[in-house]
Amino acid sequence: MKKFVVVLIGGLSGERQISFLTGKACAKALKKKGFKVKYIDAKGHFVEKLKKLKPKIVFNALHGRYGEDGFVQSILETLKIPYTHSGVLASKLAMDKELSRLVFKKNNMRVPNYFLLKNEQKKFFNKKMKNKKIKFPIVIKPINEGSSLGVYICKNNEQFIKNYKKLEKNYDKILIEKYIPGREIQVAVMGRKALGAIELIPKRKFYDYKAKYSTKAKTKHIMPAELTKRKYKEVLDQAKKAHKLLGCRGITRSDFRFYKNKFYLLEVNTQPGMTKLSLVPEIAQYRGIKFEDLVVWMTKDASTNR
Repeated sequence: MKKFVVVLIGGLSGERQISFLTGKACAKALKKKGFKVKYIDAKGHFVEKLKKLKPKIVFNALHGRYGEDGFVQSILETLKIPYTHSGVLASKLAMDKELSRLVFKKNNMRVPNYFLLKNEQKKFFNKKMKNKKIKFPIVIKPINEGSSLGVYICKNNEQFIKNYKKLEKNYDKILIEKYIPGREIQVAVMGRKALGAIELIPKRKFYDYKAKYSTKAKTKHIMPAELTKRKYKEVLDQAKKAHKLLGCRGITRSDFRFYKNKFYLLEVNTQPGMTKLSLVPEIAQYRGIKFEDLVVWMTKDASTNR
């Protein structure tokens, strides 16, 4: 008898369209491997649809808020339906850049120097910058978005004010961090194993939303990342440590900057993309893991109490 899997796609976040791409690619792989698959768009009365369908497993192909921040995970726990990726707490911690960085710093992991700015504190920006010893250029971004949505590099106060105004309409807290130049290194972790590290050389300012998902952006991928054997092992170990500290399950992707021979951890993604341009499948393929087999592993790894 074919195992019945519901793939949650779409949702309400700014990454809705990317979720459709991830979901359809994963559903196709599951069907190819003999699973019975149906989609549910995670908006509106989707919980009622889930109850009626009674799937054996939910493949969570959502990205962004409500999909990878513990929200949908808590619903699936309540319904007692096994699901993929990380659980409620790990998802919440990883999605919240403030909370995750507190965990990383407490455990001696290097992150960019940063502070939080709430909307009502904007007038104190220059004073805060001085107190925190962060000088331009800086990066500003929401604490709870993915796919580099709302991320801006600011070279001066004028650019900061301009970009901050774009963000303050939708976000109460903005992360202000020191811009770290250097190389983009990202690591995939599968269960308890780090699969590998890939280096990205975007033609844009950084690996932003367009660089991630547009074929026209032409980001160069170097797999494996061209690091010394010692540094390659170091970044894999750092990704495994971050994965474990947050209590993650299934697949994660950790994003680093490599500058002056040091790795700076930017974030851990608990719902990495699974499109034809995505990094985790590319890293897995280098390790000899086919896309279909990767998706099946994720599905078999599904559980509650994650």
